[in-house]
Amino acid sequence: MATSPRPTQPWQLSATELAAAVRAREISSTELVRSCLERIEETNPRLNALVDLRPEEALEEARRADERTVSGDELGPLHGVPVSIKINTEQRGYATSNGVPALAHRPAEGDAACVTALRAAGAVPLGRSNSPAFSFRWFSTNELHGRTLNPWDAERTPGGSSGGAAAGLAAGMTPLAQGNDIGGSIRFPAACCGVVGVRPTVGRISDWAPPAWADTPAGPVELDFPPTVHSCAVQGPLARTVADARLALHAMTTPDLRDSSGVPAVPLRPRPARPVRVRLVRGNGTVENHPAVDRALDRAAAHLADAGHAVEEVAELPLLTEAARLWALLITEDIRPMLPVVHQLGGDDIRTALEGHFAAAAELWGDRPDLETYINGWARRATLVTRLQELLGGDRILLTPVCAEPPFEQDADITDRDRARQLFPAMWPMTAVPVLGFPAVTVPVHVENGLPFSVQLIGGRFEEDLVLDAAQAVEDRSEVPWLWG
Repeated sequence: MATSPRPTQPWQLSATELAAAVRAREISSTELVRSCLERIEETNPRLNALVDLRPEEALEEARRADERTVSGDELGPLHGVPVSIKINTEQRGYATSNGVPALAHRPAEGDAACVTALRAAGAVPLGRSNSPAFSFRWFSTNELHGRTLNPWDAERTPGGSSGGAAAGLAAGMTPLAQGNDIGGSIRFPAACCGVVGVRPTVGRISDWAPPAWADTPAGPVELDFPPTVHSCAVQGPLARTVADARLALHAMTTPDLRDSSGVPAVPLRPRPARPVRVRLVRGNGTVENHPAVDRALDRAAAHLADAGHAVEEVAELPLLTEAARLWALLITEDIRPMLPVVHQLGGDDIRTALEGHFAAAAELWGDRPDLETYINGWARRATLVTRLQELLGGDRILLTPVCAEPPFEQDADITDRDRARQLFPAMWPMTAVPVLGFPAVTVPVHVENGLPFSVQLIGGRFEEDLVLDAAQAVEDRSEVPWLWG
């Protein structure tokens, strides 16, 4: 990947470089946090990527990290490295607001398991990253914190729901970011902002968190989450480089049986003796790719072939097409019982966005799918999981678009109903993966007309390292400059 001229400021270094420098005492965590804070002060007023900043708290954590550096204590792999935490993730002392004013007044009493893992690895939380209200749009704006802009083009979405995380990374505010993904919410923002996003296998990184509460006229209410959250949602890292993403992924890996989908231990996966086979899936048979999207696929396929991978192209993979269609059923029907709460606590944007979502889902499943259809959808999901695992095994991966379009224009899902319906089919690569729970990585390939274009790589369950190896091969051969280059 093309890089900027030789870094002159700590915030310009990769997380991997920074972790090594802190460990070697070439830089202190305090110096690093101050450098990031200066970059935030310079760029965040325009982009609004990070919210609820508490500089003195971050500096105090950095000071404690520096004390451990010189004490001889064992240091974690991310020791002293700043990371942003998303506003829908529990972090002690911060409200898990999800961009909703009614949720902004109850500080979390503890950390989510993924935040605990980052702290245990030595990372220093620095800022909360913005998201859409209820974290349910492919855009990042809400009534509480306002709109996040894409550092490449303010008229284009930074992605959602981890848009603040991706925009902050791309602008150099933090070297790492935590996000979560149930419909592309790590991978799509990463692609929109030209960084790397990792969606791990369901269960690899614990999704456990302290109970969530909402203040309602009837009093505090503990929030329960529907089946798709437990079966499809994951926590994961966003980073500027594949190496940084790998480092953060392994630091965040937290076998945790409090998580209803958690595994007791991540299975050891032997590396194949030869480069894995790659199947390029160009489309889904229903939506045409933008030419720049096809060019990104062609370049990534050429890079992988140059690295020794055997690349085979198919026009579509019906299994993925069906999985994306199932996502529209299962997610939508799980949201339906929550609509009264969303309508009560949310603003006009999320209401309009959900109207568009339901209209698009109705084109596939009808206005009100019955219980039998919903149950059969879950049954079919299990069959598709088995079939995809059989297809991929431990020595094959898929190469797909991120989206059939470039990053969407801001508020494309709420400004025009016809335009909103076009987004749903275009995002099939983002929605097919979560419903099956497989790992996927988005990695930038090139820049065209001032926008980054990325591809998605999908592997078998718990084959994250295999997918990251392929992503590294793409990154090594790609030309995507940093914004400050």
